[in-house]
Amino acid sequence: MTAPTPADSFTPRLLTCDLLYTGLGGAQSPGGVVVVGDTVAATGHPDELRRAYPQARETAVGGVIAPPPVNAHTHLDMSAYDFRALPYFRWIPEVVVGQRERRGVAGALAGAQELARLRVGGVGDIVFAPDVMDALLDRADLTGVLYFELFAPKPERADETLARLRALVAAWRGRERPGGLRLGVTPHTPFTVSARLMRLAAEFAAGEGLPMQIHVAEHPSERELFATGAGPLWDNRLKALMPDTFAEVIGRDPHPDLTPVRYLDELGVLAARPTLVHMVNVTPDDVARVARAGCAVVTCPRSNHHLECGVFPWAAFAAAGVEVALGTDSVASGESLDVREEVAFARQLHPALDPRVIVRAAVKGGHRVLGSRAPFIRRGEAWRDEYVWAGYAGA
Repeated sequence: MTAPTPADSFTPRLLTCDLLYTGLGGAQSPGGVVVVGDTVAATGHPDELRRAYPQARETAVGGVIAPPPVNAHTHLDMSAYDFRALPYFRWIPEVVVGQRERRGVAGALAGAQELARLRVGGVGDIVFAPDVMDALLDRADLTGVLYFELFAPKPERADETLARLRALVAAWRGRERPGGLRLGVTPHTPFTVSARLMRLAAEFAAGEGLPMQIHVAEHPSERELFATGAGPLWDNRLKALMPDTFAEVIGRDPHPDLTPVRYLDELGVLAARPTLVHMVNVTPDDVARVARAGCAVVTCPRSNHHLECGVFPWAAFAAAGVEVALGTDSVASGESLDVREEVAFARQLHPALDPRVIVRAAVKGGHRVLGSRAPFIRRGEAWRDEYVWAGYAGA
């Protein structure tokens, strides 16, 4: 193949796709982008672009043209784990615990390298240990938030855990840089962090301007735990780690109408507007509370499917005006770190949902969760080849 001449490089190219999302407004299907040299000249419906640029060389790239998607929730330190699809109560002991020697800095660095190779638009990573934060925080090839995770169900440990968090954040703060990776906080779940620590962490995060994520309503057994203080989650996972009763963890008696979301709302935590991750097993009242608080949510479709946790009620959150983003969770449960694969799986899982909504969530929703901004595909902006999501049928 002969090399293009200088004249050829300025001949307009029309790239057509099943779905176009420019980072502005809503997505459209079908769509097209006219590129001249390395600059975007126009975007819109293919028929309109053909009329406006009859001299353009047309290429049907198919799939999606959009800014790179954001992985709004993952656990990079588990990237060396082997993927296994198992029911939740088998996956925890057999995979998380069974492969724990693979968790740490080496896995986190390998995962970060994979995200950089995928040219991800941003990452929201849950950091389990200080040495992992030290290894990731200075990376210049990623942008997003590193959420340091808190796990302390016993109320008497709340003050010392917060003091440790304060010291760590003070040490790390000087390493943040504009456009790079920033610090955040993750109280693990409403049932593995005491009410006192949950409240203190939310107040600290709000005062320091730290974004926050919380895993909420992932497995159906969480509803039973908050309603009764018992059930499979308590028996299979928590009893050995907790105080004598679940009421001691949450600082109140369980109640048939109490859900994890209602608990966080009444505790005052939703007022800090944390991002809520998973949110599969929720009630209409939960959705309304999240919407009123202005919280965003992150769904991890493959992980929830592989662990048999249920299906995220996307239509209900969309109808309530809640911002939705996408994450892969860990490689151990989500199989890969590629959000494009998450988008494709979500399209199969939610066949009645407009695919334009899913693509927008992967881009705009993810950036809103991370507090960043998607690049725009519009006239005068630089064209980047990674805007073509090869292999994903979006319509």
